[in-house]
Amino acid sequence: MPRTVDRDEQRRRIGTALLRLVAERGLDEVSVRTVAAAAGCSPGAVQKYFRTKEEMLAFAAELAGERVERRMAGVDTALPPRRALRDLVLTTLPVDAERRAEAVAQLAFAVHAAHHPRLAEIRRRIDRDIRHALAAWLEATGCATGATPVADAVIALSDGLALRMLYSPGEQARLLAALDRALDDLIPDPGTDRPPRA
Repeated sequence: MPRTVDRDEQRRRIGTALLRLVAERGLDEVSVRTVAAAAGCSPGAVQKYFRTKEEMLAFAAELAGERVERRMAGVDTALPPRRALRDLVLTTLPVDAERRAEAVAQLAFAVHAAHHPRLAEIRRRIDRDIRHALAAWLEATGCATGATPVADAVIALSDGLALRMLYSPGEQARLLAALDRALDDLIPDPGTDRPPRA
């Protein structure tokens, strides 16, 4: 009896191949043919699940967003707020091979979204979801007055550091120290008696 093909599983396999291709060779290399080769199937099999390149990109952007959200959900938010916030930011930074590949793909999608409204809307929705979840958590911890602006600052900090780490991986230690300094200013650890910054 032939095996039943799970449509969602196949779409995810193709989306994963697309993300890998973008990370390794860039968005310019993405086509039905190259994604099919990366996924180990025929172009016709890819077109069975995605009619156009833009459909593939939109799905892969959703998949990339899910991965970040899943990693963030794995952070122990019962830790002291400052430490938990650092761990949350680290889920988005290219500090290892897997996160570096994802950050390359995320950056490529962000640039592409500047000219493609459907992809831009997906990016905005993922950003809104993360912003709302982060602001709600900050409010629940009682560690931030004006949780939404702090959430915006943390997201901007994360985005900027991720970009810098992509093109200056040798500066990772210095950039992580900058992350710590910024987080100290955004959410001071009540157990730390720090002298005022100059």
